Amino acid sequence: MSDEAKAKKKKGGGMKMILLIVVAMVLGGAGAAGGLYAAGFFGAKEEGPKEDPNKPVLVLAGENAEEVAKAHGMGGEGHGGGGAGEGHAAAHAPGKGIDLPAPANPAAYQATYFQLQTPFTSNMSDTDAFAQISLAVSTYYDMRVIEAIKTHEMAIRSQVLMMLAEQPEAMLATPEGKRQLQGKIKAIINSILKQKTGYGGVDNVYFTNFVIQ
Repeated sequence: MSDEAKAKKKKGGGMKMILLIVVAMVLGGAGAAGGLYAAGFFGAKEEGPKEDPNKPVLVLAGENAEEVAKAHGMGGEGHGGGGAGEGHAAAHAPGKGIDLPAPANPAAYQATYFQLQTPFTSNMSDTDAFAQISLAVSTYYDMRVIEAIKTHEMAIRSQVLMMLAEQPEAMLATPEGKRQLQGKIKAIINSILKQKTGYGGVDNVYFTNFVIQ
């Protein structure tokens, strides 16, 4: 074999080797890419935290608070039922819970009112007199807030009565004292709802009867 033929054969063998190396690299790269894809590197970006299905939602004016709650999951396990006193409140969310903000434009939303049937009666802190008050609450959120109040009424009553027993008669006899008491009761109710369900939601507290004797 001539030197020229040997050179061509050697060159051809070198080209084959280069092609084999390139193919191996391509296949290896494809395998690596497949592995990365399987591991999720080329998958869709992870979604942010999903909305908690237990979170009550605002009720637009003209809507029904109970129907809105049902449309957002109330009625299943761990959620409120349909009618008054039925079912359970939203499942407990871990942590301290959050306040549900009041709407910026209340006129655009439906307020739901709920009267606590049994009055609150307690002695005053500085006299032998006692106060008896009847309470109602309002919320712009769906019926899960009201159902939570019904479910945890015992805890609410206990905290409100303890706070009421610490109030001096002179303070509760004034309009300003009554307004302060409203704020304290609202804070107690929302705090208990956040502990038990993860969310507050009470917008206001109303006195439907207030007697000091």
